[in-house]
Amino acid sequence: MSFIETLEHIDRKLFLFLNAHHNQQMDYLMYWMSNMYIWIPFYLVLIGLVVYFFRKKSGLIILSLILLITASDQLSDLIKRNVGRYRPCHNTEIGQLVHNVGGCGGQYGFVSSHAANTFALATFMTLLLVRKYEYLGWILFGWAALVSYSRIYVGVHYPADVGCGAVLGLLLGWGLYKLYRFALGKIHPDPEHNGLHA
Repeated sequence: MSFIETLEHIDRKLFLFLNAHHNQQMDYLMYWMSNMYIWIPFYLVLIGLVVYFFRKKSGLIILSLILLITASDQLSDLIKRNVGRYRPCHNTEIGQLVHNVGGCGGQYGFVSSHAANTFALATFMTLLLVRKYEYLGWILFGWAALVSYSRIYVGVHYPADVGCGAVLGLLLGWGLYKLYRFALGKIHPDPEHNGLHA
């Protein structure tokens, strides 16, 4: 067995172990945790914090967030199509063992768009607001981790799908934050107007 095959085997075993632990109450909870639309009020709260703290700069921040989520979603979709790794619920070898909640989605699952998007948002917002809210990072990354785990629970992603999606999101979130800071420096070259306390 090659190294890649060994990793694939471990990933599959870990998925089956995690996915096998379920009950009716958790099915309901994880179904909704996995539904991105239910988090719209949460996103609106984050945007409200941005507008409240950054005023005139909030337009640039919101634009950065739109670019971030678009890049994260499109890049993860591009990776899915090029890697072509079937979701667990579409894998004919283990499909009958998968506890699937709420449908299977598209054929391919590597990497998880949910993981990429939530970790990208968590990274960007933590870097942006950490000086305002010391514990915000714990909340955001806890949320991202829970959403990502829900994708394993409902049977549509392997652990490696969400793990690599999370890494992709972290990198994109950090990169877009640096790009935002660069753009802010061009718009407000005065250091006094280029900080988080303005």
